[in-house]
Amino acid sequence: MDKDLILLGANALRRAAMNNKAKEHILSNEILFSTLKKAADRYIGGETLEETILKVKEQNKEGFKCSMEFMGENTLTEIEANEATKEFIRIAQEIKNQKLNSTVSLDLSHIGLSISPDLCLNNLSSICQEAEKNNIEVTISAENVEITDAIIDIYKTASQTYKNTSITLQAYLHRSQDDFKELIQENGRIRIVKGAFDTPANLSIPRGAALDERYLYYVDQLLSKNHRCAIATHHDYIQKEAVALIQNYKTSNDVYEFESLYGIQTEQLRNLKEQGYATKLYFVYGKEWYLYLCNRIAEYPLNLFQALDDIIS
Repeated sequence: MDKDLILLGANALRRAAMNNKAKEHILSNEILFSTLKKAADRYIGGETLEETILKVKEQNKEGFKCSMEFMGENTLTEIEANEATKEFIRIAQEIKNQKLNSTVSLDLSHIGLSISPDLCLNNLSSICQEAEKNNIEVTISAENVEITDAIIDIYKTASQTYKNTSITLQAYLHRSQDDFKELIQENGRIRIVKGAFDTPANLSIPRGAALDERYLYYVDQLLSKNHRCAIATHHDYIQKEAVALIQNYKTSNDVYEFESLYGIQTEQLRNLKEQGYATKLYFVYGKEWYLYLCNRIAEYPLNLFQALDDIIS
């Protein structure tokens, strides 16, 4: 298939993911919502925490560590941000109560960053405080490049008090080279992703060999310094190269973890687990799955055909 067409489709889906009007229309249209959700179900834990916990328990039995995130971003009112915060606290409580092998993940814009950095920091502190009681890790996800500075500032502040806080670094951003030098000085785990958000061309590296090399550079630096990290990718080449680095540095399983999103090429993650490597499955849940679905298809546009089959079946 024409690579230019695939790239064109991927970029269009990433732009669609950020279209709030489209998201609002889908959420308010019962028929459209139920139709497209058939495609989203492949990638999400469910609409509720309870549905997701059932899947997490299944994966824990299989030997996978998990992460759970209540989907949402860019909340516009303090009430919404506080309600989301309560849900993340509930995740931490249920991990304890049901003895799950799971962490908590979140977007800072979901808990108030779009409203006020102080509100966001207070809410993040409440979540980390609850999670810290049982040594549950809280991972801050990546978002639009426009708020990267604010995300890093809040992470650095929170991590001074809560050692269970970790952060995501987007390898495709040119600025990440400087951010990495700063973040590796902190003790929290650094989760490396390629990056899924649409950006101006001058801000990021396109998918390809150069990005793969940059991604592996960060992994090499982290493993060589025995710094806790998450290798969050479905790219088999990067996974194989990371395995070689782990073997070279004789890295213990408590330092790193290979992470994959639920529903995407999990057989590769299963193979890594069976070989004895630390693995983690990332679950999201809720009704705000529009952005998530667009980004999952954008990563591999041919998944659009899988989505069509899921809708029709």
